[in-house]
Amino acid sequence: MKTSPALLSFAELPRRFSYPAQFLRAAKLGVVNLEPWYLPDAELLQATLDGLRERYRSRVLVPFARRQDNDDIACFVPKGHSYEVAIIHDFASPGWEQRATFPDFWAWFRCAVEDFIEFEP
Repeated sequence: MKTSPALLSFAELPRRFSYPAQFLRAAKLGVVNLEPWYLPDAELLQATLDGLRERYRSRVLVPFARRQDNDDIACFVPKGHSYEVAIIHDFASPGWEQRATFPDFWAWFRCAVEDFIEFEP
């Protein structure tokens, strides 16, 4: 039986942001855990959110996946009624943290599949 992914509560999400349906579908099916990317458990997700808020105070970031071999975190970035996905290199100095941007979840997911194909633990 598949377990539900750890998600931030409604109170922790930015106003007018909800998780994209594509992400929820992929997470429910368990296809988001593509080595080296994985969905953090509830405790790590909360710690990641708290850390991002502390380190990058001017940014609105909703973390959803981590990369196991470095400090990269995939985050939703609310943009009005839409969003984009940013790869944040956590612990980088503010202004230097963003490594990549994707227009939506599926664009990030395609890149995560490529990372999975290339990754050798």
